[in-house]
Amino acid sequence: MTDKIDVAILGASGYTGAELVRMLLVHPRVRIAALTADRKAGSTMAEAFPQFYGIDLPRLVAIPELDWDGIDLVFCALPHATTQEVLKAVPKRVRIVDLSADFRLSDPAAYAYWYGHEHKALELQAEAVYGITELARAEVARARLVANPGCYTTCGQLPVIPLLEAKAIDPDEIVIDAKSGVSGAGRSAKEANLFTEVSEGFHAYGVGHHRHMAELEQGFSKAAGRPVVASFTPHLVPMNRGILSTIYVRLVSGRSAEDLHRILAERYAGEHFVKVLPFGAAPQTRHVRGSNFVQIGVAKDRRQGRAIIMCVLDNLVKGASGHAIQNMNVMMGWPETLALEQVGLFP
Repeated sequence: MTDKIDVAILGASGYTGAELVRMLLVHPRVRIAALTADRKAGSTMAEAFPQFYGIDLPRLVAIPELDWDGIDLVFCALPHATTQEVLKAVPKRVRIVDLSADFRLSDPAAYAYWYGHEHKALELQAEAVYGITELARAEVARARLVANPGCYTTCGQLPVIPLLEAKAIDPDEIVIDAKSGVSGAGRSAKEANLFTEVSEGFHAYGVGHHRHMAELEQGFSKAAGRPVVASFTPHLVPMNRGILSTIYVRLVSGRSAEDLHRILAERYAGEHFVKVLPFGAAPQTRHVRGSNFVQIGVAKDRRQGRAIIMCVLDNLVKGASGHAIQNMNVMMGWPETLALEQVGLFP
């Protein structure tokens, strides 16, 4: 493997941007050709993230200074609502993996409702492919623009969508209780994310109106073949990385929790990154930390006709940057596991 593509990373000074750099440094088919930042433009990557000290990387530049000549693919790790105008200026020959929420919702009206402003790049939205790799591999392979899914939504859709497709659970009885590490809120300074604000406790946020609800319901409705409105509540946990989703479902008559486990085990039997644990086992975020792996568990509920599904992933890897690299690998026709084979970092 000697032929390499040149990639740019927009927003390299954020957590997901740094995670892209960390993993792409060992990718045998990628050369990091350009890195952008806003506030840190002009700095070296090592000045933004000292773990890159001594590693030869391009200097951070502002987006208007980026030379697109020779760039084959761009990862866009910019904040939500800032990506649309930027990507409209990307040359048509350049392929795109967007890690923001700007192209995840196929309905522009839904985007306007949830994000509070009209979509500014409808032509690009029309060609965007929503890219949970395991559920849309063929579409991702043909795409020019992949909308990388959200971390919470990946952790909810991977276990639930196969069950909806199999008509094994009641679409009107889905409750997702999700917990995330603080890095999911990004690197910018926020009072609510100070150590003294988040340590020694955890709390719910976005109660009843979190934007990922629209993304979840888009995927669930497509799988069920009718509108689905799920209950979803995110929580902030005082840890750096990880998401745990505990999902409560009602079984369709004649189905058992063991049936749900079998459906998921069969659906993901050939998938490298999604692992269904033995029936009754509970996955833990510490076992996927730093990796692109997802672990899913299924257990019986004490209440008749119900089951409990658990799913864990690293919000910065399979929840963002690792998933983006997985999508790039599929887009380029490469082995899906390139640069992503490391297992979880434990302890």
